[in-house]
Amino acid sequence: MKKTGFDNEKYLKEQSEAILKRVKKYSNKLYIEFGGKLLFDHHAARVLPGYDPNVKMRLLQILKDKIDIILCIHAGDIERRKLRADFGITYDADAFKMIDDLKTWGLGVTAVVITRFSEQPAAKIFKNKLERRGIRVYTHRFTKGYPTDVEMIVSPEGYGANEHIETKNPIVIVTGPGPGSGKLATCLSQLYHDHIKGLESGYSKFETFPIWNLPLKHPVNIAYEAATADLGDVNMIDSFHLEAHNKTTVNYNRDLEIFPVLQRILKKIMGERSVYKSPTDMGVNCAGFGIVDDEIVRKAATQEVISRYFRYSCEYVMGFVEKEAVQRTELLMKELDAKLEDRRVVPFARETAQEAQRLGQGNKGIYCGAAIELHDGSIVTGKNTPLMHAASSLVLNAVKKLAGIPDQIHLLSLGVIESIGRLKQDIMGAHAVSLNLDEILVALSISAATNPSAEAAMAKLKELNGCEAHMTHIPTSGDDKGLKRLGINITSDTDFSTVSLFDA
Repeated sequence: MKKTGFDNEKYLKEQSEAILKRVKKYSNKLYIEFGGKLLFDHHAARVLPGYDPNVKMRLLQILKDKIDIILCIHAGDIERRKLRADFGITYDADAFKMIDDLKTWGLGVTAVVITRFSEQPAAKIFKNKLERRGIRVYTHRFTKGYPTDVEMIVSPEGYGANEHIETKNPIVIVTGPGPGSGKLATCLSQLYHDHIKGLESGYSKFETFPIWNLPLKHPVNIAYEAATADLGDVNMIDSFHLEAHNKTTVNYNRDLEIFPVLQRILKKIMGERSVYKSPTDMGVNCAGFGIVDDEIVRKAATQEVISRYFRYSCEYVMGFVEKEAVQRTELLMKELDAKLEDRRVVPFARETAQEAQRLGQGNKGIYCGAAIELHDGSIVTGKNTPLMHAASSLVLNAVKKLAGIPDQIHLLSLGVIESIGRLKQDIMGAHAVSLNLDEILVALSISAATNPSAEAAMAKLKELNGCEAHMTHIPTSGDDKGLKRLGINITSDTDFSTVSLFDA
């Protein structure tokens, strides 16, 4: 079992109290810009072992009777079909998913705001879909004068041009998929309209990372830099807080750069009630208080930086990021004195690929090795064959070990595998017969109906959630989907698992 370095109950107590204390400062309501992932925050779970990926939902349930939720999404992200990397879905699909997920937690979305809207066709379709399902949708255009002309920003032509979103409760959670969704602008627009009406509302910011009360070079904060290396985020000492309170805290460059402008906007809207002297003052962030074992989280965060290096390296060869993201992460690894081989599964995967090559086992001259570390610390390996991908053999070998099934017992009959291969090649026109993980999982579930060993193995699939794995080749789309659905934290080297440009 993995060791725990984070106490969710302690965190929930501290965090809920901090928010309720901040609400009391304002007689009308508090708009909280909710940064990071509202649901399935797997980054936080990886760097803070024990952290519940959905602990923020538990926090909102504690505050359920006091909150409204506004979901923001940038129209440009809808138009560009921007992807959420951990799920492989577009931001608009993620918005739909978030609304559904909130419902399962007994929470509803008060409204959806499409920000920086300029009649983009895809954004209009997104709006229509929501409205025809009974969800209120608002559109906010780019704010005139932003970010330098405060007089224009805080005027009827600036924030005043945005339609006011009606809310009922004293806490308004403003969230959205990914950075740049328009959460801050929506909060400030709401503040403007409230204060025009004579209502005393306030603004605060909630973000898990960087953790303000950890040292600047703490691995957890460095892991945040690695996670945002493609955005160029850099952690810094909050100079405003140091000057105002003579206390060292940590924030990141974008918040520090925008703070003087934000401070002027808040003062223009709120007058002397705008009391924030630093970005840290604005925050209601208590993640640091939930850490109960610093050594454990340091080790986990270092592993996350290594994983990010592998991820950016693969995304670079696939054309998704620029070389600078890889180079930044490499420098962060050097700060932590970390090596790629410190990720325990890496040498095992590479040795398995070399063994396959020595034995001449592989598929069309490509020898792919894979390794996974189970929760008890044991390592299981797998390699590609003409019949299945390395990810497929890895998962089958792993669940066989967990179920105590001997190696010589086959979970899938050769006939089933060959039959699926013929379907792919002869009926569906695929070039590759070798089965990816998604296909193998379907075959396993079918075999479980008649094969007790397959049934026992399938029951162990859930135990792979949160396990660390590595492959010597970039997973194909079918492998990647299967690994993500199982919750396996996968990294890979930068070689492709096929010579084809199109993955069928």
